[in-house]
Amino acid sequence: MPATTEAPSPVRLISSSTSPSAHPFPLIQDTLDLFATLIVSLELTTNRQFFRNFPNSFLTDDAARNLANLKFSQSNRGPDPREPSRIVTTTTTTTFSMTRDMAKAMCQHFMDARLIENAADPGSNLFKDRGVYVLTPKGLHVLERFMSKNGINGDHLAHVFTSQPICMKLLHLERRSTDDEIIVSHSVILALFRRFVGRSPNYPPDNLDSMDAFLKYHERSKGVALSDISDRISMGKSPVAHKNCFAAVTALEWLCDFTSVIGREEAAEMAAQFVRYGLIALVSDKRKNNDSAIIFTVRGAAGGPNSTISQHGEFRCTAKAIYKVTDEGRRTARWDLPESARDSPNNSSANLSITRSSEDPTEENTSNGAKPAGGDARVHRRASMTDRLNAAKDEDKKSAHKESNTERLKYIIEEPQLRNLFREFLRANFCEENLSFYLEVQDFKRKFNITSSAMASTAPGRARGATPGQAAMERHHESLIQMAFVIYNTYLAPSSQCELNIDHGLRNELSGYLSEVITALTGKAFQGRVEMDQANAFNATQLQTMIRLYERIQTHVFRLMATDSVPKFIKTPRFLALRIKLHDEDDNSMSDFPLMSSGASTPSVPPGLNEEEVGGAYVTVSQRAAALSQQANKERSAQS
Repeated sequence: MPATTEAPSPVRLISSSTSPSAHPFPLIQDTLDLFATLIVSLELTTNRQFFRNFPNSFLTDDAARNLANLKFSQSNRGPDPREPSRIVTTTTTTTFSMTRDMAKAMCQHFMDARLIENAADPGSNLFKDRGVYVLTPKGLHVLERFMSKNGINGDHLAHVFTSQPICMKLLHLERRSTDDEIIVSHSVILALFRRFVGRSPNYPPDNLDSMDAFLKYHERSKGVALSDISDRISMGKSPVAHKNCFAAVTALEWLCDFTSVIGREEAAEMAAQFVRYGLIALVSDKRKNNDSAIIFTVRGAAGGPNSTISQHGEFRCTAKAIYKVTDEGRRTARWDLPESARDSPNNSSANLSITRSSEDPTEENTSNGAKPAGGDARVHRRASMTDRLNAAKDEDKKSAHKESNTERLKYIIEEPQLRNLFREFLRANFCEENLSFYLEVQDFKRKFNITSSAMASTAPGRARGATPGQAAMERHHESLIQMAFVIYNTYLAPSSQCELNIDHGLRNELSGYLSEVITALTGKAFQGRVEMDQANAFNATQLQTMIRLYERIQTHVFRLMATDSVPKFIKTPRFLALRIKLHDEDDNSMSDFPLMSSGASTPSVPPGLNEEEVGGAYVTVSQRAAALSQQANKERSAQS
């Protein structure tokens, strides 16, 4: 962002309200992929500098040499654009080539993003010649996620993951596709702030310096380190005590280490937003007149008469600046709530949400058997992930087993992280088509219900001189027909590529209905597959019958996954590691943004919102860090 300098004072003002500038580097996701590709290609060994050995490190020359000629191939499975019923594998190969100076600049970018650090001088912010560098805990998290997402065998990096601290949870802030700037919104800032200050005020223990690297990093991850200070406003007056204070530099370091910001400038912008929203406030800045300082300013719309949101906020990036968490910040962080209310998102009115329309077809749309008042939508309190995964523990074993697996599958399907993990499990067991069919039918039903066009009793395209609205309704009906038979040809037609293993009676009923309709429409015998020209002759009533048949098959598939796949899935090491971690640390910020698995890609913009990108935040959990934490807890329990 452009900087302006005031002549009489050595203070540099940086404003985020200016037009975005072009980035000299790739977009952040490409940067992270480039970083991980580089690390996978390197041999992290022990290097010596200043009479000290640094394990799991690399040299400047190593990085420059590998960046000069990097090649990365990625394979994705998806429908063939020319024939959606076929699944094809697309392999994309990306080659990087750059000069030594460009390679050094790229590594400087990695340092700014807190992915690597100088092994001999961790406080240094410059990537130097003849330097020795190691991965940061954030860098290890990014590397693990990249390897898991792309199925990379990382045996040569196993010793790195086991011997260095890993960032357990990394908060990702979504960005605009045009300029890669973080999309700032009220909900994003509040979610980020709750992560920043933690579940409770984080006052470091007295023995912090004597802790090993793993424990010390774990203490930092709880939230920015706080302290109480006394500030004398003027001579002769008694000092004023301030609680929950932190240094400006400490805040920037925390944001760089535990979120996806890619440098202190972005971290300062987020901190300035905290000031604008009234969550933190400046206590003192005792820099001398000749000390330089950078003040980051953000601007936006002010809140209402009783709101703490201002039109602008500024954050002083100086070594002497001290900030504190305000009363509004304490309220937002929910520090003053009872421990039981703070631990469970159920108890916060902020977590009220509308039930999704895509409910499990095997159960009613209520939690207690009562019909919801005023329609299908109902307001309910969102249970935490831990509570829902451990539901029905103390009931009768037989009924509890059935009910808990049904509830677990519902929640697995709703939660992006668990759904992605479950899909990987089904793929490994050669039954991924069950989940794919269930989700595609859910999407099909949602699209069918968003308009009344499919309720017309006449076949489309018959009336002449149709209005634009009628033409749009006809196009919508045709797209629904095509979607219905793409699902059929993909999952239900005999010998289809992703053929479902369903009840023989259900299959015969569907096949008999299609045979009857197609024979009546075309005069030809049904051959087991439906061509698009045949499908377009279906009317809305016949489409509704298809939906009812699909729903019955969907119910069958749901029960099959609940009784056969879920019991095996919840015993897998990756699921258990996540469950244990969530049980130990099920913080309230889980309700503010979804958890994503280490193999998941960045969430896409929801349908219908392509015109204006909507910001969000999500957390990824390190499976290796969760496993290490579980092992450490067992060892501490054994010692005690």
